[in-house]
Formats: sequence, structure tokens, C-alpha cells
Amino acid sequence: MKIGANYLGNNQCKFTVWAPTIKQIAVQIVSPTKRLIPMQQSAEGYWETTATDIEPGTLYTYQIEGKTDRPDPASKYQPQGVHAPSQVIDENIFTWTDTNWQGVPLAEMIIYELHVGTFTQAGTFEAIIPQLKQLKELGINAIEIMPVAQFPGERNWGYDGVYPYAVQNSYGGPEGFKTLVNACHEHGISVILDVVFNHLGPEGNYLRDFGPYFTSKYGSVWGDPLNFDDAYSDGVRNYFIENALYWFRDYHIDALRLDAIQAIFEVSARPFLQELSDATADISQELGRQLYLIAESDLNDVRTIRPKELGGFGLDAQWCDDFHHALHALLTGEDDRYYQDFGKCEHLEKAFKESFVYSGQYAPHRKRKHGNSVKDEPGHKFLVFAQTHDQIGNRILGDRLSKLVDLEGLKLAAGTVLISPYIPFFFMGEEYGEEAPFFYFISHSDENLIEAVRKDKQQEFKIFEGRGEFNDPQSPETFNKCKLNWEKQTEGKHKILWEWHQHLIQLRRTIPALKKLDKNSLEVSSIEAEKILFLRRWTDDSQIFCILNFNRQEVAFTAALPQGNWNKILDSADEKWMGSGSSLPDKINSEQELTVKPQSFALYEIIQK
Repeated sequence: MKIGANYLGNNQCKFTVWAPTIKQIAVQIVSPTKRLIPMQQSAEGYWETTATDIEPGTLYTYQIEGKTDRPDPASKYQPQGVHAPSQVIDENIFTWTDTNWQGVPLAEMIIYELHVGTFTQAGTFEAIIPQLKQLKELGINAIEIMPVAQFPGERNWGYDGVYPYAVQNSYGGPEGFKTLVNACHEHGISVILDVVFNHLGPEGNYLRDFGPYFTSKYGSVWGDPLNFDDAYSDGVRNYFIENALYWFRDYHIDALRLDAIQAIFEVSARPFLQELSDATADISQELGRQLYLIAESDLNDVRTIRPKELGGFGLDAQWCDDFHHALHALLTGEDDRYYQDFGKCEHLEKAFKESFVYSGQYAPHRKRKHGNSVKDEPGHKFLVFAQTHDQIGNRILGDRLSKLVDLEGLKLAAGTVLISPYIPFFFMGEEYGEEAPFFYFISHSDENLIEAVRKDKQQEFKIFEGRGEFNDPQSPETFNKCKLNWEKQTEGKHKILWEWHQHLIQLRRTIPALKKLDKNSLEVSSIEAEKILFLRRWTDDSQIFCILNFNRQEVAFTAALPQGNWNKILDSADEKWMGSGSSLPDKINSEQELTVKPQSFALYEIIQK
């Protein structure tokens, strides 16, 4: 069931709203001329009417029980913010030029996450477009955009959105977003949109006035969870499934990243995520191109990515937090919060081999056994990273890896991610070592809510006591500190780091052993006491050997390699990459004694003739 205001052309518009427990509802036209249009109730709690003399740009609300006016829960645009009327838009007015676009295959993606408001000084969709050429030169072929659903005010991470169908007005609205997506496709870049199907923000959230969108059956840190399995839940499911289809169909989005699926609470014979997966497969067939669903989940549960025939949800891929945690703990030595479960080479070794480090073992931080095994699942079902918006923003200083480790550590981090048999993922600015923080920020209008958010964040950051000063999430200054400093990427070590990322991405694309995401054609070993890992990958006649030294000292070791002439193709210690000078030879043989520089990354290749 399509919901919201669907403009039919010729000044006709069909209005549909789900309100199963309401006895009377009408469309209140606010402008250009005020009038009230009654709606008729149809099956399963939907109310409908097709109205004439409705032009694109018309502002409207729904009048509930003859007394309460509320914006459309499925509003396509909120030009005046979350508390104001919704606007009718013509989805067919935009001229797309991506008719032949087929998208980037998931297994070939190099993903770049960005936040629209802080990616540029202007903080709009169209301001991103001039940067696409450089992202493409870097090797990026997919961008993941943090949520754009309308949220209160002008500053927000996006996870406080309250109108899942409405594109944020301060970013440029529907027209601006379509312009960006179209430009991305012209550059050969897929667009992944971050969507939130587990909760809605508090300010401007009027869903309860329309019906039982929420349930009290389950507890959640974000208030009452959405109703995916209680009475009337069919309408809630339709609301979010139609939302996914809307992004695919009307905005030409290539994939959706599903936020925190562990907070989608339900007990049902047909899980919501499975239903969403089926709907995505259907629209993929309808549109003639492959569309993807990528989950964020901290459950370490193979069911997320297993096909439904095997009892899974059938999602295409998921974030692999364990890989990040293992890498971060080795690089920084941090052992607080969830990092206490990591910090050994064996953790990263297992992440390379099996994806999940915790696949049923006891996790000290969680104080229970955690996860199940995904070792038999292919590499293209996992996204790995050294940084994300969460891992940076959920720190009191919002400090990036560039503030925690030096250039050698940053090169090693990039090498670790790009050498893996998984889909690599980067957070905006990471490619050149951006040093600006990425704080949590809001721009609410309710003083009580603002104070509640402040207190909540201060409580969350108590673990960081003594590490820095708390930044007020509501302050414009906090937000402005997060803007990227693009000029840095042409300077000194930042330029070197950008070129390092570019070169690694190019190697990943051109060396068959790196290009094929195969966990079976892989060997990983480590020397725990020395904090050094060795990784070998192969396919057909292509074979690579990688040395990853997380030690802050030089390490001597014996190369245990198959026979052959191994040629060095990359070494982070080389002076070319602002290293101190490599101690590794250009060619090595099996059982050769070698010495590797501190916190360095070296890559050798052998081609069987």
C-alpha cells in the first residue's frame, strides 16, 4: 500500500494515511487556499481520498477527529521543519540521466561514509558534487550517506529523524538529493543510504496520534520500540517496507544500510527483515538492477546474512565491528569499554579468517558468551573499517584515529583494511588523516529535551573522565568544529596518506589475489609476543604475502613462505611514504631472516609463470 501524498499529475493528488484506530480523518489544505477534504476509510485501517486542484507545493496536514492537525507521517517533504505542514511534491519532475546505470556490484565496492552537514562548509547535497571527481580518483565507487530523513533543526547525525520519507530541508530537500544521486551515478559511484527502521526521534514525532506505531512489549534505550509484531503491526511493517521501496524507486538509491537491527524487536513467524529482503528482491527485478541491504548489527549472528531458506533474514551484507575493535585495540592499546575484549594479534588473525572474533566465546565486556560462527560465509558479506561515525563520535573528544596514532599507524590501519578479503569502508576525511573531531550534535527546540540529551551524553562519557572537556551537543560551535578541512589533503603527510590510500585501492583492484574476496584462499598467522601478523592470499596464478607489524619496535622474524621469488610491491617504511626507510629487501625467499620497521605494512607478490 503506497502511503502519503502521491501526486498523479493534472493537479490531482491521492492522499493515503494509515490510522486504524481513528474514527474520522481529513486532509487540511493549508495553502495556497485553506480547505478541508474528507477521507474515506478503506481496508486494514487506511484512509484515502483523491483530490483535485492540488498543485505541487501545496501545504497540508491531516485533521484527526475534527480537532488535531498533524503533518503527514509519510510526508515527502517538510520545508518548514518537523512541526509544520507537509508539502505535496511531484516525483516525476526531476530529469534523471542515469537510465543505463546498473550499479557497482557489492563485492567490488570501496565504500566512503559521509555526513552531509559536515562534509562541506555549505553542508548541502549539491555542495558534495564537486568532490565526487576526487573521490573517484581516490578509488571510491560507493558513498554511504548518513540518514537524510527530516530531523528537528539543522544539525543532527540523522538518527533522530521523524519523517522517514522526507528529505532533510536544510540539506537541499528532494530536488537536491536527487541531483546528488544522479551526479554520483554519472561518476560511476553507487549510493548507499543509511536508514533507521528501529526507532524515531523524540521531537516532531507525531506517529502515536495516528495509530499503534509503537509497542510497550519490549524495552529499548531509545523509548518504546516500533510495533513490528503486536496488534496492527501490518501497517507499521508496510510503512517501513514502502519507505525502502520509495528510496529505491524514486531516488534511484543502490543500497540501504539498516541502522542497528538488533533494536528491531519482534517475535514472529515471518521476521520483518525477511519481508524487507523479499520486497527488495522484487523491486530489483522490477527495476532491472541489483539492489542491496546492508545491516548494522552487534549480535554477531549468522542469521542476518543467511538466506531465508536456511532460516536467515536474507540480507546481503553486514558491518563487522569485531574487525574494527581488533584493529583499533592493537593500534592504540585502548582497553576500555568493548575494547577490553580485544587487543591481541590472535583477535585480528581470527577476524581475517572468520570475520567474527566472538563466535560463541565468553566476552568479558558483555559478561556472557557472544555470537555464532560465520566462517563459512563469503567475504563479500562483510564490511570492515578502521573508523566510522559511531567509533569516532561516541568518544568524549570525538577524536579520529589521526589524533590517537601517528602517520605510521594510519598507513598500517589502511593497509589492514584494504588487504582483507572483505568490503573496505572509510569514514570521510580518513583518506588524508583529517584531524577535525566528529562530535555528537543536535539542534532541538525543546529545552527539556536538550537538557536530557546533555545529561545522557555526560553520563555516557563518564568513562572518559580526565581525557578532555565535554562539548555541548546543542552548540553550533560543536557542529562547526566537525567540518572537514579539505585543504589539508594537498599538504605534507596528509597528501602522502591520500596517495597511500589511492595506491592501495589500485593494487586491490588489479591484483587478482586481492580482488577476489575469498576467505578460503587465505592463511594468517601471528607472533603474539612480537605483535606481528603475516597474511597470504592467492587465486589461480596470483599470490600475495603481507607483513603487518603492530609493534612500536623493530621485529626480526623468519619468513615462512612457499618457494618462489617474492617481489616487494609496497612498504610503508619507504621514504616515498614518509617512512624512516625500509629494512626489508626487494626480493625474499622462503625461510629468509628479515627485520621489519615499527608499525609498518609491507606487501610482496609472486606470479607463477
